[in-house]
Amino acid sequence: MNVLLIGSGGREHALAWAIAASPLLDTLFCAPGNPGTAKLGHNVMLDVTDHAAVIRFCRDNAIGLVMVGPEAPLVAGLVDDLTAAGIKAFGPTRYAAQLEGSKGFTKDICRAAGIPTAAYERFTAHDAALAYVRQQGAPIVIKADGLAAGKGVTVAMTLAEAEAALRDIWDGRFGEASCVVEEFLEGEEASFFVLSDGVNVLPLTTAQDHKRLGDGDTGPNTGGMGAYSPAPCMTPQLIALSLEKIVKPTVKALADAGHPYKGVLYAGLMLTRSGPQLIEYNARFGDPETQVLMPRLKSDLLTLLLATVDGTLDKMSVRWKDETALTVCLCANGYPGTVHKGNPIKGLENDPPQGVEVFHAGTALRDGQLVSNGGRVLNVTALGSTVKEAQQRAYAAVAAIDFADGFCRHDIGWRAL
Repeated sequence: MNVLLIGSGGREHALAWAIAASPLLDTLFCAPGNPGTAKLGHNVMLDVTDHAAVIRFCRDNAIGLVMVGPEAPLVAGLVDDLTAAGIKAFGPTRYAAQLEGSKGFTKDICRAAGIPTAAYERFTAHDAALAYVRQQGAPIVIKADGLAAGKGVTVAMTLAEAEAALRDIWDGRFGEASCVVEEFLEGEEASFFVLSDGVNVLPLTTAQDHKRLGDGDTGPNTGGMGAYSPAPCMTPQLIALSLEKIVKPTVKALADAGHPYKGVLYAGLMLTRSGPQLIEYNARFGDPETQVLMPRLKSDLLTLLLATVDGTLDKMSVRWKDETALTVCLCANGYPGTVHKGNPIKGLENDPPQGVEVFHAGTALRDGQLVSNGGRVLNVTALGSTVKEAQQRAYAAVAAIDFADGFCRHDIGWRAL
């Protein structure tokens, strides 16, 4: 089978790495891919916003499955158009992808289905949102309603922070000016991943990421500075509760609305004293969580993707390695703000040590030299029998990389430790 993987980041390199191991695979194409995916398949320049061009490519290259990595093509309806053209595609439809594309859409579903989540209100006018925030007081959570590359949420501990977050939204930093204002929940955050074929739900595993820029969870939110899997705080009881009280009612609500959810559903949870509550959904595999999920996966990823599209998840099971996986994001100086691209990266010429994988996130090749090409540049992932062992292996691999313009957090995994 020929597979087309959409995307160019660390998530896509990790997915390509897992798909390339499948005995079902003939040829893997990545659009646009990166220097890491180029070693696993063929990178192709394809405008994924031109759905007709994607369909032509699939027909010309006998593509049996399209795997959509990032959220923007899902929200734009790429899966809808591929499906209408008779091409199998993994990912939710435009309607179902609103679970990520609109915070307000998800909150409204939670309210209607009785899914545990923080109390909230939606706003399309700055003055009304500001008045509500001042009435409620801090701490409070401000969320841009649409896609924001993981950077549209502000946990405001003071009114001044909340007011600044509202200004950012109405200044157009995140596109359309609208927001959700939520109550502040106390607890530990964790991520829970499942596959849904629209009817059946197959639980995958758990992870915890590190959103803040600096050690000790300080500084601004980022797309994610590192992660580990599984999350020790997600006990079997909490997984079962999250599945029955949060995930399954969501899948049922979309099916009842006539828009069954097919794809991976990634629930960001807050583990409160009253039980797990939904913070948000992502309609795709997480980044950098995928970089710790794939090294732990023992089952054939391509088989699971096909079963999701074909509606046969009830016949599937999934197996995981008992080891912990931990990834450290090596970023370019200036991230999550403006970064300089084109800085050389050395030390990746040889294969990494056993149990270590380096996934390319924001890299490029210039005259044969690997250089930086984004904010999050590399994801250095290691397996270990414990979180501590995985952490030590990952940071030892980071130390072997020569990237003078780079930095990373030095405490990934601290919560589990």
